[in-house]
Amino acid sequence: WILESLPQPWGGWFEKLFALSPGNKRRVQVLVDVVAILLAFTIAFSLNGLFASSASGSFLPVLAVLLVAAPLGVLISGSYSVAVRYIRSFFAVRLLIVAAGLGLLALGLVSTYGGQLYWRLGVDVFTCSLLFMAAPRLMLRWVAEHASNARRLPALIYGAGSAGRQLVGALESSTEYRPVAFVEDNSDSVGRAVRGVPVFDSLDLERVVDKYGAAVVLLAIPSASYRRRKSVLKRLEPLPVRVQTVPGIVDLVSGKAKVSELRDVSIEDLLGRDAAEPVGHLISQDVTYKHVMITGAGGSIGSELARQSLHECPRTLVLYEQGEYALYAIEAELQNYLQTLPDGESQTQIIPVLGTVQNRERIEAVMRQYNVQTVYHAAAYKHVPLVEHNPLAGLKNNVIGTWTAASAALVAGVECFVLISTDKAVRPTNVMGASKRFAELAIQALASTKPEMRLSMVRFGNVLGSSGSVVPKFRQQIAEGGPITVTHPDITRYFMTIPEAAQLVIQAGALGGNGEVFVLDMGEPVRIYDLAKRMIRLAGLELKDQGNPDGDIEIQYSGLRPGEKLYEELLIDADDRETKHPRIRVSDEPSLSMEEFDRALQHFLQCVEDTDLEGLRKLLLDMPIAWAPKSEALFDHSVMAEGRASLRRVV
Repeated sequence: WILESLPQPWGGWFEKLFALSPGNKRRVQVLVDVVAILLAFTIAFSLNGLFASSASGSFLPVLAVLLVAAPLGVLISGSYSVAVRYIRSFFAVRLLIVAAGLGLLALGLVSTYGGQLYWRLGVDVFTCSLLFMAAPRLMLRWVAEHASNARRLPALIYGAGSAGRQLVGALESSTEYRPVAFVEDNSDSVGRAVRGVPVFDSLDLERVVDKYGAAVVLLAIPSASYRRRKSVLKRLEPLPVRVQTVPGIVDLVSGKAKVSELRDVSIEDLLGRDAAEPVGHLISQDVTYKHVMITGAGGSIGSELARQSLHECPRTLVLYEQGEYALYAIEAELQNYLQTLPDGESQTQIIPVLGTVQNRERIEAVMRQYNVQTVYHAAAYKHVPLVEHNPLAGLKNNVIGTWTAASAALVAGVECFVLISTDKAVRPTNVMGASKRFAELAIQALASTKPEMRLSMVRFGNVLGSSGSVVPKFRQQIAEGGPITVTHPDITRYFMTIPEAAQLVIQAGALGGNGEVFVLDMGEPVRIYDLAKRMIRLAGLELKDQGNPDGDIEIQYSGLRPGEKLYEELLIDADDRETKHPRIRVSDEPSLSMEEFDRALQHFLQCVEDTDLEGLRKLLLDMPIAWAPKSEALFDHSVMAEGRASLRRVV
């Protein structure tokens, strides 16, 4: 805009000048310095009346020396290697030194030729040369900066601490954002300027955003608690700005990330909680110096269990996974982490094993080979609509897989077995939930026969960012310009971050002893419609609805999916008890004896072998699962006819 507003041909000349190669730019600077010295020499000599003297011709050699000395001095000072747009105070000092040298040189040479000491001449040469060499550079810097600022979005930085100061420095060379102001909760910093950027009180946030026309707010509070971040983000939600943040303090300290690596604020910052301090002996009891196995190790929960287990230094970490790429990815990540540790700090052996939990011989052989002591069973089909449309596959994997893994663990001498369950197992309305409740009954029955082995279940709701979660789906829909699809305006869900869930699972497993159902504190349920609105606002966009038809993203209702409930529960009965951990509770749920469960299991296996879908459906209704299916058509023979022969072969 600045270049275009200059009268022609000035605007075109500036554009051509900025487009020159670095070598040609340096040549232009040398030429400008030669012209500057000519002007400085002419003015200084005129002011001192030397051109009018009879000896004026004898000063031509002085001019020649100065014309050579000026560019040479600038070259020696290193100033030609500095891009004009990045000129700072150190560059001014260099020019001062060069100009002072030119003044002294002129003073000495003229005094030698003229036979007199022209003190004033030295001062005039110094002043004029400094002025004429600095002025073109400062003018070009001003044009370059303002042209750059016209293209960069004005950014407001929340937090004037160490991260905020570093961020300002990083943004100086940014082509995307230019810092216009800080807002800070700490009143001691208000009214000052940090690296030339003014600091305002966070109470004036709305006024500052409006005053500077900020298009984005950058959160530079990496060490802030979830509570504080929630408070800040809640205040930012109504403002028409995009919100981004610097990486967390852990990543900054470890060197995994830099302050300048901005990312969009995730919904985890709004829904997450401050992690409860782990109870020392609970987090390490079943992992440290133990042989640990994780089934479904490539999934969202399984991979996080693997990461957190590795931090507790197990002797062996067996990653059991049926998906080749998922297994490759988590094994490579964990091996890379081990390589970052000092020699001798971790002796953990990571064993990647391809296999299905439905293969009894395979999983038992792996447990025996690596003397597995602790098993976290995370392998499951969990996507509700997919399992609803593929009920036999879902039931086989979740029921037979759990029974196979747990019974193999019992025979192989495993000390602790933990089933990762779900809130959808409570009064299920879908096949996935029914299959997980069936799996819980399997663990309860086995626990009654083997009191010396600790078998337990951990039940929790949705984890943020997991595969199939609404959060990544909403992110993708926002990136594509919408609309966001929500199944029902009143649907609610519990949410928890993956790291918190995995940490609590490990500790809950250490509490287990005899078929207990542990329930994680999920906090308050979240209305999915409100979640969608928050994600739209955090992206700096506006909701498009009847009240705002010119908004950016619309929310549309697609209707409840097959088997989906409006709300989820964590307990079958209202009775639950406290444990040693403040966020883990234990519940005594209805169960079957081993004899009763064995009869139900044999009936289940026979129905699977015969593809008796009606018998399978009746079995699920008769068991203490409290299954209330919303769609009976999914167990219709026409739906399941395809692949019947291959299912018989698998069984």
